[in-house]
Amino acid sequence: MKKVYIIGALKNPIVPEFTNTLVDAGFDAFSEWYTPGPDADSYLLDYAKRRGWSYKRALNSYAVEHIFSFDYKHLQSADLAIMLMPCGKSGHLELGWHLGQGKPGFILFDSAPERFDLMYRFATDVFFNQQDLLNALQRFK
Repeated sequence: MKKVYIIGALKNPIVPEFTNTLVDAGFDAFSEWYTPGPDADSYLLDYAKRRGWSYKRALNSYAVEHIFSFDYKHLQSADLAIMLMPCGKSGHLELGWHLGQGKPGFILFDSAPERFDLMYRFATDVFFNQQDLLNALQRFK
């Protein structure tokens, strides 16, 4: 069974249901990075500020190392990745890293982007609805 790493934003409400859709389609879909909730990054930033830490100090903290290692382990073991839009800089870095490993990576847009970005051509393919993506994923089973 192919492992799919779902890349997305903590604030994207469709992550759990999309994960279920992939599981129902026969994939081992991973999105448990989502479980800390939509404000996890804000709480981490607030904690770092209250500690008087610089950005670099926070980036090298035990908490960040732990979270990064968790995400990296699962991204590294994935056969393919899907980035759910809208997504932030971290998600784009994850997709870029995954593609750089020679593995397929897809983008599922929630709507046509307002700003044109030709670098999305790095992705294996882009989609604007789940069914088209699911159809394309069949060849990777």
